[in-house]
Amino acid sequence: MLSNIPTDLDKLNKEDIDREILRVGIIAELDAVNLYEQMAAKAQDEGIKKILLDIAKEEKTHVGEFQHLLLQRDDEQVKELEEGKREVEEELAE
Repeated sequence: MLSNIPTDLDKLNKEDIDREILRVGIIAELDAVNLYEQMAAKAQDEGIKKILLDIAKEEKTHVGEFQHLLLQRDDEQVKELEEGKREVEEELAE
């Protein structure tokens, strides 16, 4: 993603903008987690590796913050997350 919003917020209905902003925030944080973990895997200096992994962990917290806000605002997302969980549990039980 690297700092580009993947959607044109100006084209959205006013009631959808906040939810989309939260989704973009989640995408950005997951992108950052991926970047920091990849860099940590390549880092030669253990101190740098440690800091990169700590920052990646903080970004995961940010994902949780955005997700919490999104789930307060999108009942369909809550329902579909539960459905996905149910499907995985069902599939793994077989």
